[in-house]
Amino acid sequence: MAEFVRVAGKADVQPGQGKVVEVNEKMLAIFNVDGTFHVLDNECPHRGGSLGEGDLEGCVITCPWHRWEYDIASGDCVNEPSTKKAEVYQVKVEGDDIKVLL
Repeated sequence: MAEFVRVAGKADVQPGQGKVVEVNEKMLAIFNVDGTFHVLDNECPHRGGSLGEGDLEGCVITCPWHRWEYDIASGDCVNEPSTKKAEVYQVKVEGDDIKVLL
């Protein structure tokens, strides 16, 4: 049964930044866009680059390996719409904790 699991504290991910964390044997990328947190699978669907180490501009993360871009809210690939989406996770903030449904 899925449950919300703490992945980080709000202070751990500054606005406009990303962070890679391992939770329940999953590598996740957490992003802060003006105080709204988004979490997706850290592995780029294209070739496995670390999305959490990419460049974030607005709600678009650019993979550092091959520059593929993903919308962090939907997981859609911006520059290749027919490609596989990045997996996104439902997020909730409780107090200072960022939690995702796993």
